[in-house]
Amino acid sequence: MKTFCGRANPTTGSMEWLEEGEDYDYHQEIARSRYADMLHDKDRNVKYYQGIRAAVSRVKERGEKAIVLDIGTGTGLLSMMAASAGADFCYAIEVFKPMANAAVKIVEKNGFSDKIKVINKHSTEVTVGPEGDMQCRANILVTELFDTELIGEGALPTYEHAHKYLVQEGCEAVPHRATVYVQLVESKRMWSWKKLFPVRVEAEDGEKILVPPSEMENCPGVPSVCDIQLNQMPSSDFTTLSDVVTMFSVDFSKPVQSASTYYRVHLEPVKSGKAQIVLSWWDIDMDPSGMINCTMAPYWVKPTSALQWRDHWMQCVYFLPNEEPVLQGEKLYLTACRDEYSVWYNLQKARGGENKADEEEHKADVCVESPVCRCRAHLLWNRPRFGELNDQNRTRQYIKSLRKVLKTDSVCLCISDGSLLPVLAHYLGAKQVQYFFFKANHLEDKIKIIEARPELLKPSHLEDKKISVLMGEPFFTTSLLPWHNLYFWYARTAVSTHLASNVTVLPQSASLHVMIVEFQDLWRIRSPCGICEGFDVQTMDDMIKDSLNFRESKEAEPHPLWEYPCKSLSDPQEVLTFDFTKTVPQHCLSTEGSVNLLRKGKSHGAVLWMEYHLAADISVSTGLMQMSNEKGNCEWNPHCKQAVYFFSSVIESEILSDPTAVTYAINFDTKTGEIAMDFKL
Repeated sequence: MKTFCGRANPTTGSMEWLEEGEDYDYHQEIARSRYADMLHDKDRNVKYYQGIRAAVSRVKERGEKAIVLDIGTGTGLLSMMAASAGADFCYAIEVFKPMANAAVKIVEKNGFSDKIKVINKHSTEVTVGPEGDMQCRANILVTELFDTELIGEGALPTYEHAHKYLVQEGCEAVPHRATVYVQLVESKRMWSWKKLFPVRVEAEDGEKILVPPSEMENCPGVPSVCDIQLNQMPSSDFTTLSDVVTMFSVDFSKPVQSASTYYRVHLEPVKSGKAQIVLSWWDIDMDPSGMINCTMAPYWVKPTSALQWRDHWMQCVYFLPNEEPVLQGEKLYLTACRDEYSVWYNLQKARGGENKADEEEHKADVCVESPVCRCRAHLLWNRPRFGELNDQNRTRQYIKSLRKVLKTDSVCLCISDGSLLPVLAHYLGAKQVQYFFFKANHLEDKIKIIEARPELLKPSHLEDKKISVLMGEPFFTTSLLPWHNLYFWYARTAVSTHLASNVTVLPQSASLHVMIVEFQDLWRIRSPCGICEGFDVQTMDDMIKDSLNFRESKEAEPHPLWEYPCKSLSDPQEVLTFDFTKTVPQHCLSTEGSVNLLRKGKSHGAVLWMEYHLAADISVSTGLMQMSNEKGNCEWNPHCKQAVYFFSSVIESEILSDPTAVTYAINFDTKTGEIAMDFKL
């Protein structure tokens, strides 16, 4: 069966209908899944195995049969651990059909078919009884239903249902409990992901300050968690204002409530400062005594223990609704509110000489309503975009370029999503600024918003004037990969009849760059696992490989590389250029060549990014910012995702006596706006 899928092409802007096979969604799901990352998480796997062995022993010591319920079994790994630990029978539940089929094969291959029954259902649809999916209720509950926020994948309602209908009262649970920890911090860098800071512009008639409107300034933002690899955040980028505090814990061996609730703790700042951010992570105890513990604590909390790298569980950054000045030693209340799937935080000052009545009154103040963005900016811009707009060095490059090209009679058109360029152009003296889609800084009379697509632009939109300066960052909210922002070129082509003959286009051009790298850890997400804790999971490796090869050409995938350290094995190389002063050509742009490997290491893949050439000698990079030549350590643009193309066979270029090279073929199809690439080692 074939399905027609409609999608907006992020590069060309056109609506396309593609004929996809019925397996398309499934292949996308598998190819981009985090299964490999979980199977490579040695710490998680070892602790689960220890916890399962201990739980089975406790049940056997009571003289009972060990009946295991494994919800969200995935590859069937945890059920196989239980069976090999002596469990009498395991019910392994997996709702995703292709995954359930793989689990059946893996269980069979490892010789556990008589001990493990894979059930392809949602756990809430599983029936118990002689005619049911399960013969009887289980007395050991094993799950791995957690995300970085702990509850974002629906762990609470799943546990609530399981305790009511699928497991015995007083059952063993692995993990036994989860505990959420918090720490209050001040961080200009992280706060810049939520607030728009004022922008200073030196104009002819003195300094102008672009100040965000008050509704944006007072907006609580969106409640969704910001999950990042906090271990890549240097300690110089934040100040801890409190000790680490336990916020709440959940005992999975007892009935669990998923209804909305809140938790509150007393905090005393260890340092005065501006409370802006709550950092949070969790740990899980695999056993009741807490001896088998798996933690997500960042480097400054457990500096002595070796950190296990993982990408499926990271750490959380929560933004307080407003910045609160706090004093060392003063009494504060931190409140965590949660619904079934998410958590948000509030900070309140304790009133002097609090008694029980005040405490009750405080409880009445608790905001159990999830925060809602009122200014719409948080709906338009994601966190990295806020960071990008607040990047003063970047803004300076645009101001410098605009200064070079603007005249007092300039008629400007800006094509970018939610950009500050029109306001900057106005402040720098442009006579008239037109802009696609944006409500600007109380300058509606000075900046005209055009609510039309570029190809529908009419002379009347421009008051019959020709555009002398066409500008863009370019940035579009629909872009996932670096070259998707080439939509600017297609929009420029669509409006070409409205451009003056001597038009200035900013940026004047763009270039695509490539570099070969060795990742410290990111390679694990695409690396076959083979044997995991003694179990053969090759079937899963093959499944991921098939899904990655489902498309004729392998694709690059977006990753924010500031979170994923790598070292360069080659110099960066420019491979394609795009000339925005001309319209998009009819023919494809193709290039072939080779990249020399200069350093020893494992060639895990190629990183690709765009650079925009704004004006003579002024460029901005969406990728590599700088590189130390000795070791090849890279510093990446922290506001953008770079494209990573993983090589299917990782070569070790250990012996550099004969320098090796990677050859590439890259093709930009101007009709579809897609880039196809191939690398050979």
